[in-house]
Amino acid sequence: MVLAPERSQFPVLDPADGSVIETVHAATPEDGLAAVDAAAAAAAGWAARAPRERAEILRRAFDHMTERLDDVAHLIVREMGKPFAEARGEAAYAAEFLRWFSEEAVRLNGDFGTAPAGTNRMLVQHAPIGVSLLITPWNFPAAMATRKIGPALAAGCTVVLKPAEETPLTAILVAEILREAGVPEGVVNVVTTDEPGPLTQAILADPRVRKLSFTGSTAVGRHLLAVASENVISTSMELGGNAPFLVLEDADLEVAVAQAMAAKMRNGGEACTAANRFLVHESVAEPFTERLTAAMQAVKVGQGFEPGAELGPLINAAAREKVERLVAEAVDRGARVRCGGERLPGPGYFYPPTVLDRVQPGSELLREEIFGPVAPVMTFADEAEAIRLANDTEYGLVAFVCSRDLRRAMAVGEAIETGMVGLNRGVVSDPAAPFGGAKQSGLGREGGHHGLLEFLEPKYFAFD
Repeated sequence: MVLAPERSQFPVLDPADGSVIETVHAATPEDGLAAVDAAAAAAAGWAARAPRERAEILRRAFDHMTERLDDVAHLIVREMGKPFAEARGEAAYAAEFLRWFSEEAVRLNGDFGTAPAGTNRMLVQHAPIGVSLLITPWNFPAAMATRKIGPALAAGCTVVLKPAEETPLTAILVAEILREAGVPEGVVNVVTTDEPGPLTQAILADPRVRKLSFTGSTAVGRHLLAVASENVISTSMELGGNAPFLVLEDADLEVAVAQAMAAKMRNGGEACTAANRFLVHESVAEPFTERLTAAMQAVKVGQGFEPGAELGPLINAAAREKVERLVAEAVDRGARVRCGGERLPGPGYFYPPTVLDRVQPGSELLREEIFGPVAPVMTFADEAEAIRLANDTEYGLVAFVCSRDLRRAMAVGEAIETGMVGLNRGVVSDPAAPFGGAKQSGLGREGGHHGLLEFLEPKYFAFD
């Protein structure tokens, strides 16, 4: 089910120039309940399908999306703004979730054993958790959809997908690809809206909804946790981040800068895994910052379809204003601008690659998720201080550590309170790995076998 663009509508804007790409239907709470009706009606039939059959449908969806990578990438560029090459990379990454979970669908293994007292046997199976509400963000509109839809369908669940209001068109295309691959009517339902509160509230109030998987800000996640608690709905929360990027004194600076660019500039910094704070040993701070500044200055800014463009616009005016506010506050506290630091002229929400050093403790951009192409550099004197600074945040999604000594890097990574660590590597996301964080960065995991378990309930049988 994909709601037709009728009745009340809202515009989808191109962040490169502010133009209207298309208008889509603004779903009402009643539309949301209709989507739940469709998902509930299809639930028993989909759950009853053999795991191999569900696997084959997901595999066909992978093939279909792979054939249409350019179509998916085109929509991502238009409504989200990232350069075409990066958008195509996201489309391929999104397809991989469908392939991975097509393989996981046939691995729903349970357990069998004897009770310790010897009185009976124990059998544990896994059952689909039920109708699932999936809420996805705008920064990876294809990949965040398939990262949730893939495991849900593999587990035998039906879903209602609510994409971000900024990027509904990509989600609609993903649903079309799934339908072309053989996903039955009612198994995947897309509801688009620019007023998510009432719609989400109505869906979560329906007792047939048994799962909520949300990716977005910690503030919204806390609110949704409270709403979901009223019906004791199982929740998976992938929330905010404040990733530290540690450069130890023995790091290979060429590797460190290359991986710093990957960690900072993927998706133009608009990613929860983006390096938010660069913590560099004082003995290598200046050469590292010089090299990082040169690399950032070399990034070509442009509209997503412009040849050679490496950095597109921020998603909207509010996002750019936030970045400007954080940079200005840091500079007022004594930070030095090494490059960038001011919005670019012309239409669209462009902001240049920016490096700040001499960033002072207490600066807001050290505590807030920047979500933009800004790299603040701080120094530390020893390993203990580096770990303390890395952990000085309520978030705990991912950290990055650069060192020539793998054993030392592992020890530092183990001491940092995050769900993921990149060692001499600026990108950690992989469909085969459990993605998620600690502290205020969320609950549960996506990807890997762990992502499948989020949509399953263990069911225990005791028998003689």
